[in-house]
Amino acid sequence: MTYAITQTCCSDATCIAVCPVNCIHPTPQEREFGSTEMLYIDPKTCIDCGACADACPVDAIFPVDSLPDAQQEYAAINADYFADGEPEPVGAGPNFHAWGEPSFDRGVPSDFAPVRVAIVGTGPAGMYAAEDLLLHTNAEVTLVDRLPVAGGLIRYGVAPDHPATKKVGDTFARFHAHPRARMVLGVEVGKDITTQELAAHHDAVIYAVGASKDRRLGVGGEDLQGSIAATTFVAWYNAHPEVAADAVDLSGERVVVVGNGNVAVDVARILATDPETLAGTDIADHALAALRASKVREVVLLGRRGPEDAAYTASELLALKHLPGVELVVDDHDPRTGATIDSASPKGKAALLRDVARRTVDWSPTPDAGRRIVLRFHSSTVEVLGTDTVRAARVTSVPGDLEIPAGMLLRAVGYRGVPVPGLPFDEATTTVPHEGGRVTGQPGTYVVGWIKRGPSGGIGANRTCAAETVSMLLADAVAGALPAPALTATSFRRLVRSRTRQLIDARGLAAIDRAELARGRGQGRTRAKLGTVPELVAAAKGNRWVKR
Repeated sequence: MTYAITQTCCSDATCIAVCPVNCIHPTPQEREFGSTEMLYIDPKTCIDCGACADACPVDAIFPVDSLPDAQQEYAAINADYFADGEPEPVGAGPNFHAWGEPSFDRGVPSDFAPVRVAIVGTGPAGMYAAEDLLLHTNAEVTLVDRLPVAGGLIRYGVAPDHPATKKVGDTFARFHAHPRARMVLGVEVGKDITTQELAAHHDAVIYAVGASKDRRLGVGGEDLQGSIAATTFVAWYNAHPEVAADAVDLSGERVVVVGNGNVAVDVARILATDPETLAGTDIADHALAALRASKVREVVLLGRRGPEDAAYTASELLALKHLPGVELVVDDHDPRTGATIDSASPKGKAALLRDVARRTVDWSPTPDAGRRIVLRFHSSTVEVLGTDTVRAARVTSVPGDLEIPAGMLLRAVGYRGVPVPGLPFDEATTTVPHEGGRVTGQPGTYVVGWIKRGPSGGIGANRTCAAETVSMLLADAVAGALPAPALTATSFRRLVRSRTRQLIDARGLAAIDRAELARGRGQGRTRAKLGTVPELVAAAKGNRWVKR
């Protein structure tokens, strides 16, 4: 029996570090690391020790003979990765694994004073940086977030029906109460405090603020009511306190989603899924109620390019194929689509669509009974139609443009970073200019995650990104290149308390966690999130805020 890596792989390489036989690839030392959709286990080399499964932070690794039906394909996916070549042979020696030379990249001189570092943002990028600093140095870390609760993308970006992916948050949560860490939640840099004030209290500041805005389509009608960003929809079903409970209207029978990346697939899946299968998750209360009353029966995913160039990962497409009670259809309006699917190589993403029904869809009638997701390739949005609210999307087609009636249009064409007051910003890349994470022209200031490299790469990609940034920071510390803070940690705590009445620390965060878990138990769910800032603050301060 061998193991296989499945859908929720985060690619942070924790499994590689514990594998004794070098059977998981690509490794961080290999060229393909970071460019493949996931990691893969070589069935010919795996010795069934289970070390990788124990170490996996997102429960993505299982014995092949215990894979559920919906994940059986991953046995072949793992094996196929090695079909055209074998991993590099290990050298002779007492160990199976070709271990590298010892590395002490995170070391600082033994007599070096602790570095005081602030990290702005508590999502994966920020927390990988915090983990690196807290585990491998004597740094003191201040974790700052504008929201009164930690988590970032893990809490507000991962779909509720992907609970295994959310488990990486448990790994990060270990550091919230670390003796050398301080939580400062509910404080917005650039509003409550300035970047200069933050820098004056710390040796170094790492910004892990992500890319929070959506990219626009640039077409007429884009601002009609019912035309919203997928980022808003994702935040809505994840109980983000800055998105109102009534921000989404599901009274129409068809929804058009522009884009075919993983976010587009996520929102399509949530719209089409039987709400009762979501009832036990941490989905927002208001979203669950709205989905139960939803009239949406059909979701159309518009891809500008063909199926061979789709931006979603193979694992997310496979999840659509196995969605109970939902028909998956490829719109065969363009002859290039079917030709590409039929001629795709076994490893090609388009090959996964060979067993999916194809038909030329007639958009004139209302959607058929039941629930359906339509993949429409080689089709771009030309205009969003309607008077006050969305009525239809006009899209390119063969031989000419056509209208797809819809009650809502979701834009899922990418994210963009936003400027942080006091930091340089590149409008073209929507990132902060830097060299290896070191912000250009601002000693002691660093970036990590999407604000550093742009909106690409999943959760695990932030681990290597953070490692690079932390390396730069420590090199500067050892070289004496960090500006000495003028003020103390105690004065920083006094400062933030004077600027906001909603300040939450690690103890308050733990109280929020207990309150949400208690609400969840009362509803038969894993967790019931508090969805507004007043609710979160009240729970953090010990007031029992349990809505029935």
